[in-house]
Formats: sequence, structure tokens, C-alpha cells
Amino acid sequence: MPNYKNIHNRFKINGFHLDKEALFQLAYSYIKEGVQFEKEFGEFLLDWIDNKDTIELMTSGTTGIPKLITLQKQAMVNSAIATADFFNLRPGDKVLHCLPTRYIAGKMMFVRSIIVGLEMDLIAPTSHLDDLLPSKKYDFVALVPIQAQAGLDKLNQFKKIIIGGAKLTDTLAHQLKSCNAEIYETYGMTETITHIAAKRIGTEYFETLPNVSISKDDRSCLVIHAPNIVASTIVTNDLVEICSEHKFKWLGRFDNVINSGGIKYFPEQIEAKLALKINQRFFIAGLPDDNLGQKIALFIEGEEFPLEANIFNELEKFERPKEIHFILHFIETNNKLKRFEMVENQINSL
Repeated sequence: MPNYKNIHNRFKINGFHLDKEALFQLAYSYIKEGVQFEKEFGEFLLDWIDNKDTIELMTSGTTGIPKLITLQKQAMVNSAIATADFFNLRPGDKVLHCLPTRYIAGKMMFVRSIIVGLEMDLIAPTSHLDDLLPSKKYDFVALVPIQAQAGLDKLNQFKKIIIGGAKLTDTLAHQLKSCNAEIYETYGMTETITHIAAKRIGTEYFETLPNVSISKDDRSCLVIHAPNIVASTIVTNDLVEICSEHKFKWLGRFDNVINSGGIKYFPEQIEAKLALKINQRFFIAGLPDDNLGQKIALFIEGEEFPLEANIFNELEKFERPKEIHFILHFIETNNKLKRFEMVENQINSL
């Protein structure tokens, strides 16, 4: 089993193989003279090659309130190997690093490269990939949805693409089907050292990476068992349908569920039915109702405009929104919508 102290002899950054001393020099150079994304990469480089066997970073809040956690470097190595096995990455494969290194996804692009022996090109983590993307072919890249959306005409430069960090919309998933690349949506979080499962675009079920199994709790929320990555089981707030101990279908967030008239509705499932009918960003949420407890409401980003009469035809009778609200600019953090904050603002304005 590779160790976190190892540097694979096929590993390269921007075309150069670097030993530990050269990585020190690169890190100091980036920190002293680099732009912001290079400084962040340099700081992580120093953390990775120091004498400690752990890394500290903040969680994203998927399993609760964001908090500082400590990850074992060897667990990060184990995660990198599991990803390489799942996606058949091999020494010498060319990969693009275009994510912020301050987050776990960006950190793991480097760890996969140094452990597996990948040839990694590092560029600024912009949402507009076509502005910086080198004119060459890559075997693998990790993107967030906004990058995939903005760079649709460039995605054929990649053999395999994983997309994570936020839920993939049905509209984007539909657009991605026209790409020649193998494209996967991933499922994971900081606590699980990025993804523990992935599914090919166009399929329903996520499949877990090697040495990961799943179950669900009494809320029907996903429970993750990944002993090579984290010692204890991880209980999420994601409602799932389980096909086997290695396959599941994501239904929505437990904390997003709308209880209207005693029936539970999953906003994400309603949103999927509306995805190709509304061009602006939107989401479904529950608002207080004296009779139903909660009523289904549709929130759309932008100036108010008339909706087509048949827009809700694919929805069941009681899935249809009781109210429609327009918000000029959605509130978001790290490309994730702050649904609760926007709903609370709406409630307070009534």
C-alpha cells in the first residue's frame, strides 16, 4: 500500500517531476510570489510534505453544522487509490487540476496525482474553463457544475469527467449527454474525503467506490461505512433508496422535505420534473400554511415574468406549487443555494 510520504516516479506538475526538496521550493515560490490560487496550493503542499500525519480542514455542513475536522493523510491516500481503481486511472495519465485547493476536492486532485503517478496541470479555478484551458487532451478532470455548464463546448478534451460539490441539475445532465467524454456525478463530502460513490450521467443509481458499503437509518437517510477512510460510520441527512449495500438512489435532503397535509414531498423530485421547463435557476420549498402545515412554493431567480400555462402539467395534483415567488438574486455560498435563508426571508416579509 502506498504511503503518504511516497512520491510516485511518474508524478509531474505542469510537465516537471519534482522530488520532496523541489516540492518545498515550489511551495515557497507559490506562497511568496504566486497569485491567490497558487498561494493556497503552496500552503497545502507544505502541509502535505511536513512531518505530521494529519491535515485539518473545515467540513461543508453536509452532515450538520460546518466544523473543523482532522483527516489522516494515509486515509487520503486510501481515498486516492479507491478513486484510481474505480475510474481506472493509471501512472502517466494526464489530469487537469482546476479546483480551489483550500477545499477537499482540490486537495485530493493533488493527492491522487502524487500517489498514483499522474501528470497534473495546475490552472486557476475559474468558472470559465475555456479562458484558461490548455489546448491538449486530458484523461481525467474533476469539476463543479458551474464549470461544466460554462465549458460545455470544451468538455470533449477530457476522456473522463467527474462532477461534484453541488447537486447536478437535470437540465445540465441533459446537456452533458451530448459530450463524448465519460461523465460521472459524484457523491461525497469532506468527512468522506470527497466522493465515496459515483454514477454515470443518465443512470439512476450511485455505485460505491472500493471498500465502501452503505445502509440507511430509521429516517431513511444514508449511512456510510468506509473503514479505510474514516473509522466511524457517517450518518448523513440525505434520503436514499437502497438497491444493495453498494448501490443507492439519492432522493433529496431530509431537511428539505415538505410535509403538506400529512404527505411528504421531496423538493428535489419536483424540481427534476420542472428542470426543462424553467430557464432561470429555481427551487421548491415549503412555506407555513394554517391548514396543511406546509404548502409547496416555487422560488425563481430574476425579475418576475409570466409562466406558461402548461408548466406544471407533469406534476401530480398535490405537487403543484400553491405560491410562486421571484427573487432577484439567489443567496449562495460555494455554489450551493442557501434555501433556508431565502425561505426565511420570504416568511419574514409576509
